[in-house]
Amino acid sequence: MNIEWNAKNYTNHFSFVHQYGEDVLKLIDAPAGSSVLDLGCGNGALTKKLTELGFRAQGMDASDDMLAIARQNNPDIRFANGDAIQFILPEPVDVIFSNAVFHWIDAEKQDALAAHIASALKPGGTLVCEFGGKNCAESVHFTLEQCFADRGLKYRRFNYFPTIAEYTAILERNGLRPDYAVLFDRPTPQSPGKTVVDWIEMFVKEPFKDMDEKQKAEILQETENRLRPKLCKDDNWIIDYVRIRVRARKV
Repeated sequence: MNIEWNAKNYTNHFSFVHQYGEDVLKLIDAPAGSSVLDLGCGNGALTKKLTELGFRAQGMDASDDMLAIARQNNPDIRFANGDAIQFILPEPVDVIFSNAVFHWIDAEKQDALAAHIASALKPGGTLVCEFGGKNCAESVHFTLEQCFADRGLKYRRFNYFPTIAEYTAILERNGLRPDYAVLFDRPTPQSPGKTVVDWIEMFVKEPFKDMDEKQKAEILQETENRLRPKLCKDDNWIIDYVRIRVRARKV
């Protein structure tokens, strides 16, 4: 993954990520008792939901800080550190579930990700996932791009936000046959008191790497000023999310 998390802040102020993820769980059609890997489990909130639904769930994440919170909150669930492209399981599972993870994996690694997921599923097993789709948070990224350009800087877009056609093609050539795929707008309210600046500081770190703090503060303030008329209603900030949601079977 191409981001390092502030695990405590993520858990306390960006809980909408896993709350929206609860709806994705409905796509899992495996029977109770099936084995499920929550890939990129973060703080374990959805891994816990999976166990409550009757699945034999385990969580995996690349962030030690996130895993520490997951283990503290869910001592009876197994959590392991692992990279999404090269994790190792004791045995294949019936379902791999993932929410808000795959857009953090570079585009050139998406084939390797799909192939590895297929290798970790039992024959006929299922991938159920949701992540950022084409034009996710485009207002924010476009405005940041403009603010960088005004200063002679290049804003590097680092997320993988595909169309349905782009992503399902990757799955199909790596042994996973999609039977459900949808791309949809999901305007996402931020926690009370949180602005687009808080969102950027949580989710858009790489473009600001090694930047002078004064210049960073100027760009953040200008971005907030430009976006306020579009994304802020009655002092509540709503980010223009777009999501892709997919279910695919191992061929």
